[in-house]
Order: sequence, then C-alpha cells, then structure tokens
Amino acid sequence: MHVLATAGHVDHGKSALVRALTGIEPDRWAEEHRRGLTIDLGYAWTTLDSGAEVAFVDVPGHQRFIGNMLAGLGPAPAVVFVVAADEGWRQQSQEHLAAVDALGIRHGLLVVTRSDLADPAPTLADAAVRLRATSLGEVAGVAVSALTGDGLPDLRAALDGLVAGLPRPRSDGRVRLWVDRSFTIRGSGTVVTGTLGEGSIAVGDELEVADTVVGVRSLQSMEASRERVSPVCRVAANLRGMRQGGVTRGDVLLTPGAWRFATVLDVRLGVTPPHELAQHLTLHVGTAAVPVHVRPLGGDAVRLTLSRALPLVAGDRLILRDPGAQQVVAGAVVVDADPPELRRRGAAARRATALATATGAPDVAVEVERRGALRVDHALALGIAVPEHATGLPGSVLRHGDWLVSRAAADRWAETVVDAVRRKAATDPLEPSLTAEAARLVAGVPDSSLLPVVVDRGGLELERGRVWLPGVRAELGPAGRGLRDLEERLSQTPFAAPEQRDLEAAGLGPREVAAAVKAGRLLRLPDGVLLLPDAPARAMRVLAALPQPFTLSQARQALQTTRRVAVPLLEHLDSRGWTRRVDTVHRRVVPSGTTLDRPGGTVSTG
Repeated sequence: MHVLATAGHVDHGKSALVRALTGIEPDRWAEEHRRGLTIDLGYAWTTLDSGAEVAFVDVPGHQRFIGNMLAGLGPAPAVVFVVAADEGWRQQSQEHLAAVDALGIRHGLLVVTRSDLADPAPTLADAAVRLRATSLGEVAGVAVSALTGDGLPDLRAALDGLVAGLPRPRSDGRVRLWVDRSFTIRGSGTVVTGTLGEGSIAVGDELEVADTVVGVRSLQSMEASRERVSPVCRVAANLRGMRQGGVTRGDVLLTPGAWRFATVLDVRLGVTPPHELAQHLTLHVGTAAVPVHVRPLGGDAVRLTLSRALPLVAGDRLILRDPGAQQVVAGAVVVDADPPELRRRGAAARRATALATATGAPDVAVEVERRGALRVDHALALGIAVPEHATGLPGSVLRHGDWLVSRAAADRWAETVVDAVRRKAATDPLEPSLTAEAARLVAGVPDSSLLPVVVDRGGLELERGRVWLPGVRAELGPAGRGLRDLEERLSQTPFAAPEQRDLEAAGLGPREVAAAVKAGRLLRLPDGVLLLPDAPARAMRVLAALPQPFTLSQARQALQTTRRVAVPLLEHLDSRGWTRRVDTVHRRVVPSGTTLDRPGGTVSTG
C-alpha cells in the first residue's frame, strides 16, 4: 500500500476528489457534512489500474484546523496538492505548501480541481511555479472535475506514476506509528489508527504506547483483517492491556525499549534565520504537537527544549509553528537527539560550528568521539547505524562488548591512569597501585566494563581488582629482606606462624604486613595468624593422609604446629569446603568431586 496526504486551501475540493477516486466518503463527522468542510482527518482508499493500493489521508484546509492538517501530513511520504481552478492560489494553499516544504516532502502531484468551472491552465502554471521552488520540485500536474469526471483517468495514471517512484520503506526495523485516532469498542477495547511508516506489526506483538506495554489483539487495513502489516500503510490496531482513554492523538506506538525519548534537540532550520523565531513555538512532528522553548545557537542551528519527551532521532523532519500568528515559521531537521549540555561561555557558538555541516545522518565515529564511549543499544535507539561486525567500524572506533569506544578517548584515559598509578607508586611504595574503581574515576571512564580496554592500551596490569604498573608490586623497603627471610622460613616449616616479636624483628609492622597480604605474598587467617598462600593446600595433603575422621589434636600434631595456628587453619579449610565437621570433636577431609550443601548454594570440591 501507498499512503498519500491531500493538501490545499479550504473548500478547494480535496474531499470531493478523494470521494470521486475511491467511492468512499472521507468526512467522518456529521459536523463536517453539515458545514461542507473537512474538520478532522479523513481516510479512503482505492486500487489503481496498475494494481497498486493507495490510501488517502484527507486533511482539513481551514486555518482553524491547521493542526489537524499537520497531523495528517506529517507521517505521509507523498502529497497530492489541490488547487481549485475557479479560485486559484489562496492563503491556506501557501501555508500548506510551507508545511510540505518544511517537512522536506519530495514526492507529490499537483491537481487542479473544478476544471468545469474555469480554465485550469493558468492555475496549473501558477501553482507549478510555486511548488517548483520547494522540496517538491518539478511535479506532474493534472486538471480534473470531480463533478463531471473529466480528467479522472489521467489523474489515476498520474497517481500510478507517483507511487511507482516512491522509495521502498524499511519493514524489518523498529516500529514507530504516530497515533492519529483512538477510540474504544465495547467488548474489544482500545483501537488506534495511524500511518505505519517504519517497521512491521503482527497480531500477538507486544508494543509500547503512553508508558504502557500493550498486546496487539487484531489488525485491520482498508477494512480488511490482517495478520501482519508493513509500511507504508494505514492501519487500525486493537490493543490489549490499555485502559480506556489512555491513548490520544500524538502518542506513539513503538517497539518496546528500542527508542530513546528526547526532551532536548539540536536542529538545523530551513530558510528562516533563527534570530527571527519567537522564544516559544509549537513543534509538529508525526501527529504530535508539543510546545517548545527555542534557543538560537548560531547560523541555522537551534536548540529546542520540548515540554514532553518524544521518540525522535537524527534525520526526523519537524515543523515549527507560531500558534499566535497561526502560521508555519520554519521547517527543521533533527541533527542530534542527545545533544551535549552547554555550560561554558561560548559553548553555544562552538556547538553551532560543530553542527554547520550536520545533515541529520549521524556519523558513528563523530558520535562516539564526542562521548568517548557509547553503548550499542543507545546508538541504535538514536538512529545511529552500527555495523553488525566490528570490522565494519571506522578505524577510530573499537568495539568492546556492548560498547563502542573511541580509540583516541581510550588513549587519553590510559595516559591519565598511567600517570595516576605512577604517582601512587612513587609516593606510596607499600601500595603502588589503584583500585579498579579509583582508576576508572580518575580518568572519567564511563563504565567499569571498559577498564580492561584502558589497561590494555596503557600497558598496565589489572590484578585482584587493582591496576598496577607492569612488574611493580608492593615495595617494603628495609622490611623487604625481613619478609624474604620469613617466606624462606615458612617454606621450610609451613605451619610455624610467626609471633608478633618475630614480625617486629623482621621490620614488618601493620602496614608492611597489609601490603604483603594484598600483594599475595602472605595469607592472613583469623587471630593474626600469617602463613604462605599455599599453606592450605599443603595442609590438605597432610590431613588427607590421616585416618578419617580426625581430631584437632591429631591435626595439630600432624601439621607440627600449635593450637593457635591449627584452629583458624582448620576453620579456613572448613569454609573452603575442603574439610567437614562430623561432630563437635571430629572432622574429615571431603573427597574430591563431592558436592556440599553450603549457605547460598552448593559447592563442588572437584
């Protein structure tokens, strides 16, 4: 299906034209019939001679309902611009064309109606010139009479030519459907309608709208039930799980979690200089109309602060309208839906310079470099194309897990961490390293999972949750010799733990002992018992040779140690699951491969 929006001045025959083409009355409300003009959006459809299905969004032409017109025009990829031969170009003709131009719509058809009432040639010529100066450019023009039927075959042929040239939409992406109608059917629940411009929807899908996850109970398009709909098409979706009145025009039906909602946007304007804009305007996008605060940055760049968050990405086209003057004042393209804060003096001007060449198609290298690192899911939610394989990334970007990282930023972080660790090693030889978290914070690394990248690029070492210079460990100074003597003694008599007087004689005070434990050169057990790190394994070999079960006294004698050492050592082995109490007196060695029930879960000794 192809979806086309009508546009043109009030009472120029848009609805009559749609009715003549489709046989469907697009004006839905009694008030519209009574007054003879379109107030809200109307919908109708037909099949062209080629077999192509076309749906029309018939928009109101009256100035009072310009907001409704923008809601219908926004999601449509092409426009049928209508001018009456007997009246020619009028006020709303110009405003509708300004809206078309602001949205950057490039596909359209000019139709001069009521050719039975006046010569259509002058109006065709005049309107063609006006359309040519906008985003529509050169378009085909057709003169018709909905009353007599003259020109309708030519119009249907021109419509076939128009839809044949429309770009093929993506059907495999995330869903974004701007709701233009919402109502409740007794026994069925909430139904929403809109023009599906991207992604596909199937019965049974879960989607998100108005902060609520809903299920798709059923789908209709052109009054026929569908199991699946793809863009571009008119669709009605019956939603499960939505409260009555919970959805209104301007809400958006989305793939859950796939979109980022923005409240601040950087945009580039069309021809209107930003200094001519009012500070407060209304932003129109899709079917939404949202008050915004306007901050000129410089050149044609403007920052918009929205009164409510919308799921927008770079490349989206917007309309800015002055509700007081009741006119479209500018079109805009989103160039950044996640802009940086402007805190320092001159930041706005620098930002304008950075945006001067932005096109609305974000560059992954630029976006990653600005942030240093960017989560892949965040990038995708912002509409930034991320190659499926890391080899497809620009050379300035590397991928680490779920992150895209700027190589330049990683090198800056690494340089900062290297300097910090060097200073720490120079000033505190007993603790010449930084905790992983301290290293992350000192360099401003956005996530702890990125620290290995920084460590690698800095030629550092990450061990036991600390960052070290290569080959550097705790330097005990004069106490180093005493520690080496103690290690030699413990290697010969592994369970003869030093007494306090032995430590003092070796020059090992509390700080030196703590540094040796942190460096993995000593194992500290409760009650200040110090052994070599391999002491538990050596103890197990001795205990496994004892008759099972064994007592504390038997273990102490076999290990050739004191009760002061044996008690905490056995408790340590119990906590590791290597030994197990049989009763209040006896223990036994747990055979290798045994599964133990322990608090917090089971443990295998294999």
